[in-house]
Amino acid sequence: MKNIPPLTAIVLAADRIPDDPVARAAGVSCKALVPVGGIPMVLRVLGALAEAEGIGDRVLCGPAWHAVETHEELHRLSVSGQIKWVEARETPSSSVLAVMQSLSQEDPVLLVTADHALLNAQLVDYFCSEARMRGADVVVGLAAYDIVAAAYPQMRRTVLRFRDGGVCGCNLYAFLTAKGRSLIGFWGQVEALRKKPVRLISKLGWVSALGFFFGWLSLHQAIAQLSRRLNLSIDVVMLPFPEAALDVDTVRDWELAQRIAERNRF
Repeated sequence: MKNIPPLTAIVLAADRIPDDPVARAAGVSCKALVPVGGIPMVLRVLGALAEAEGIGDRVLCGPAWHAVETHEELHRLSVSGQIKWVEARETPSSSVLAVMQSLSQEDPVLLVTADHALLNAQLVDYFCSEARMRGADVVVGLAAYDIVAAAYPQMRRTVLRFRDGGVCGCNLYAFLTAKGRSLIGFWGQVEALRKKPVRLISKLGWVSALGFFFGWLSLHQAIAQLSRRLNLSIDVVMLPFPEAALDVDTVRDWELAQRIAERNRF
């Protein structure tokens, strides 16, 4: 990837809820520090990003500073300048917006979460390489539900069902142009309206929402409609790695991640 500017990685690592049940089960102060294969999830993610050829700077958004300064390795990475720690804002979208505003408009950005426990450099580089080839403002990583279910039938994931099959989100997003960053503002509006479904649907567009609800749209038709709605070019990368769909939201997810890491030596 010589002569191609690397992506700046933003890692969202703040707890979304107080007294996170996964952190409580693991006996640690925050979810980002929950160990998988003996290594805190956030360090697994930061390590994968460090090894990936397509990644440059790494910005860690959260967890709270007291969790960072009391963890020897995370504190060392921060004070040495190998990563940049920033305080999380009230919501994920406002956290990302604040970080992006501190970066050059020309910097391409990879957004990932700290609970992406099985992330590795191969997966990161595959996504980044494929995303760049799309020529879009924003690219989203997805995995076909069929390959996820075949590999890990016990994995419970939210499935978005389209006319041409179901897909699972992978918490990987590439913002490749300055224009693409406007999607963060839309994300903030969606967060604000999550408990007001009628207004949320009107924001998305009734035709698109009904088409998705009834399974009338293919994935690419849905993406095309969303692109037009937001005046952005949005595309997807279908990831061939079923592990990409696993983020640790529950104790059950954590237990599964532990088993996969032990079996596959992730």
